[in-house]
Amino acid sequence: MRPSGRGFDELRSITFDLHYSKHAEGSAMVKFGETHVLCTASVEKRVPPWMRDTGKGWVTAEYGMLPRATNTRTNREATRGKQSGRTQEIQRLIGRSLRAVTDLSGMANIQIKLDCDVIQADGGTRTASITGAYLALYLALDGLVKIGVLETVPLIDQVAAISCGLYNGEAVLDLDYAEDSNAQADANFVLTGNGGIVEIQGTAEDKPFSQQDFDALMSLSRKGIEQLTALQRQVLGL
Repeated sequence: MRPSGRGFDELRSITFDLHYSKHAEGSAMVKFGETHVLCTASVEKRVPPWMRDTGKGWVTAEYGMLPRATNTRTNREATRGKQSGRTQEIQRLIGRSLRAVTDLSGMANIQIKLDCDVIQADGGTRTASITGAYLALYLALDGLVKIGVLETVPLIDQVAAISCGLYNGEAVLDLDYAEDSNAQADANFVLTGNGGIVEIQGTAEDKPFSQQDFDALMSLSRKGIEQLTALQRQVLGL
């Protein structure tokens, strides 16, 4: 039995609240159970210096946790003067994941910065961030189409992410903190709406896991991503 009482292949309760931020060109409050992440997209009509004169745009991301996103207060990274390695790794993952489904040549020297701020953490913050960042990015790009800056939304596919792991020897979908902190293995899967693999991160926490175990996790991730991308389409009206 999972601590939450969910079935082995059952997602947490998922909600997407679009246009959550008044000022951002695209935004979504994403809730995976008790993990809540605010994802915003900001449009800049300039690209990084190394991309000038390429005719392409750029998509990048920043990630952070509020001090009381967890059960004990964590100092803001700004007060420490530098980002942690974990933060840098996660925000690079978010950026890579969104660029994988974006036609940068169709963005005409426009940069979109995605900010993923964890309001409350209960496992799976990076996967919730990627899934929500897609929504914020779509809304920002669609807004540029509506005002005539872009002809079409330059997205070639959807992207979403989910965690899977081995808990009490069984493959389970969408780990919360109680499971993640006690899992024998855990993995994060970033997949496109058409089933393409963007990135897989997998770690054995106890002892090496088998190919059979990995195949079970992969199968669960595909089921979870299918549900997430269907929810994305539904909330976006696609």
